[in-house]
Amino acid sequence: MALIPVVNEQDEIIGYKERSEIQKEDIYRVTALWITNNKGEILIAQRAFTKRNNPGTRWPAVSGTVEKWESYDENIEKEMYEELWLETIEITPRLHERKSNDHNFFLQRYRAEIDEPISYFTFPEEETAAIKRIAKEELISQIQSHPEQFVPDMGEYVQRSL
Repeated sequence: MALIPVVNEQDEIIGYKERSEIQKEDIYRVTALWITNNKGEILIAQRAFTKRNNPGTRWPAVSGTVEKWESYDENIEKEMYEELWLETIEITPRLHERKSNDHNFFLQRYRAEIDEPISYFTFPEEETAAIKRIAKEELISQIQSHPEQFVPDMGEYVQRSL
């Protein structure tokens, strides 16, 4: 089992817990990568239905929880490979902020532009059920009409990440 850094309000590590031991009051670290193309379309993923948190919901194509001995940058690099088998793409750090919804975490957002066709992307089925590209306006409309199909705060993520 992976150890997850538990942090304080200043994003300083104060301890470690097994993923299954994380409580609502614990603050941990998360990364997310927004992948767009030259048309501005966003690559989103549908989480595998076997996932513990938010199974089957849609969210950024790459994201993950930072584990012990990882920095935010190291985690997003690992997640790119684990979730889309991507290596050596240029990513840009974006907003770093504290989030609190069903979970408490610091979120480090990243952005990348990849103009390859959707067939370029492959993914392990234990992580992802499906991926697709979608225009920002259409994504916002779908989030507004069917929020249950997306992770919490997805609409706010879209507005602030792109």
